[in-house]
Amino acid sequence: MKAVLCKSFGAPDQLSVEDLASPPVNGGEVKIRVRACGVNFPDALMIQGLYQLKPPFPFSPGLEVAGEIIEVGQDVDADRVGQRVMAIMMFGGFAEEVVVPQGSALPIPKTMSYETAAGLPLAFGTAHVALSHRARLQAGETLLVLGAAGGVGLAAVEIGKLMKARVIAAASSAEKLALARSRGADDAINYSDENLREHIKSLTEDRGADVIFDPVGGDIFDQAVRRIAWEGRYLVIGFASGRIPTLPANIALLKNASVVGLFWGAYLSQNPDVIKRSFGQLLAWYSEDRLRPHIHRRYALEDAPNALDDLINRRAMGKLVLTA
Repeated sequence: MKAVLCKSFGAPDQLSVEDLASPPVNGGEVKIRVRACGVNFPDALMIQGLYQLKPPFPFSPGLEVAGEIIEVGQDVDADRVGQRVMAIMMFGGFAEEVVVPQGSALPIPKTMSYETAAGLPLAFGTAHVALSHRARLQAGETLLVLGAAGGVGLAAVEIGKLMKARVIAAASSAEKLALARSRGADDAINYSDENLREHIKSLTEDRGADVIFDPVGGDIFDQAVRRIAWEGRYLVIGFASGRIPTLPANIALLKNASVVGLFWGAYLSQNPDVIKRSFGQLLAWYSEDRLRPHIHRRYALEDAPNALDDLINRRAMGKLVLTA
């Protein structure tokens, strides 16, 4: 099989695509012939040595895959061979074949393409767990989504509307905001040429946003956190800007506000039932035709360096997917 390998920390162009032996399958595991793999910001961080998880070299990035089961280990029902599934991994998805615990391989609807299935788990799982489980977003509340045209930001826009919130999308260009509006955003702020703090104040009649979803961090955090509503919840999702900000604690005190972190991947080991319940809701929405991940671009497995470069340089709107 072919796999994208990271042999030392560095830029995407240092990755290589090589032929490897097919991985063995142990008891309780299944082997998936990968048809599509999502490309995510943690992948870009991981290959640069900037992520909290640092796998031993050589390793393949890739956190989410979709394909069909081609082999099962001992104690796994043989009828699962041929089943169409998606799976979450800590790393290793940029390959033609992967092996995962059988419980990690979740069946996907017959109507769902492999590309869609590979673009769903991380972005939509993160957005849904953040909004429903961590922030407890309520119908009628105002949700501000920063980085609203990225994979996870766009998912938060869609899910916020499904949860009956008023959604304000904030992004860096008119094109990105048009995409966010097409996915349900009620209002939009271009923080490249508009004062974010003042625009939030205007759109909320000086009340602020009940929930702020922030995968960006940096200067955008500094502005947005000052426009959180009374008893608001500020969701810390990531730091795509490259700078981890600090919070003036008096803001949380004066607004009786909460700063709520989400490391979605930690639920895989700490409380997997949260993810299972979340996936159940996401797949139900998909089956009802109420949720449709936006695939911005598809790349061949060999083009993984280009996909990661596009992600790092913010040329993506929605999800990027590798096909194998």
